[in-house]
Amino acid sequence: MADRLPLISGNWKMNHNHFEAIQTVQKLGYLLKETLASDPPVVEVTVHPPFTDLRSVQTTLESDDIGIGLGAQNCHFEPKGAFTGEVAPGMLAKLNVRYVIVGHSERRELFGETDEMVAAKVRAVLGAGMLPILCVGETLEEREAGATGEKVSGQVVAALTGLDPAQAGTVTIAYEPIWAIGTGRVATTEQAQEVCGDHVRATVRNLFGGEVADSVRVQYGGSVKADNAGELLAQPDIDGALVGGASLDADDFAALVAAALGA
Repeated sequence: MADRLPLISGNWKMNHNHFEAIQTVQKLGYLLKETLASDPPVVEVTVHPPFTDLRSVQTTLESDDIGIGLGAQNCHFEPKGAFTGEVAPGMLAKLNVRYVIVGHSERRELFGETDEMVAAKVRAVLGAGMLPILCVGETLEEREAGATGEKVSGQVVAALTGLDPAQAGTVTIAYEPIWAIGTGRVATTEQAQEVCGDHVRATVRNLFGGEVADSVRVQYGGSVKADNAGELLAQPDIDGALVGGASLDADDFAALVAAALGA
């Protein structure tokens, strides 16, 4: 993991109303209080609630001085306009959102987001002063066909080409094998490390050089839980986790963070 600070992000997807969200972050803040107060920092933790929860979670984090970062799950790539039901990056920035998930496989697979749209969102998030968590990953059919490297590297290239090195170095890339999301199946540590190192970080190195590649944080996502988080984050090219279901319960998520840190 070199000197990269681990980033563990909870993607709540379409779960928790704003009352439940407040309770969850308050409890999570209590459970992680000592960990988040560590000096120097040992981990960065973010939560990504639904849009309707963001203001409530923001005020809770700030008023209770909880050291958890606020994230969003998606945004549009235009700053404003006639896009019914969409949310602009600048709207999120005004809520002190720090991270925005971009190109999650559910957005790509269920809502038809293309590589071009994902690339536009990466630029829009950066342009609004926030940081993207770029999701990449292959289907089971692609893995069985031996196309994992081509798919993942291609998604990284499509999203990052044209950024300057300083911008690229701030992007977190989350490798999420689509066949492992919400299925209970998890890539082996060897499989996860291979993709994160040989296809994600190596692609960044080819695009921007070693310094940028060494600074980029690479998360693993896909049925991450407390019982596998430690082994996954012990890999040299895995710097964190993008967590789905296990982040919805404060006790489960806190246990996962502790396990990831070897506590």
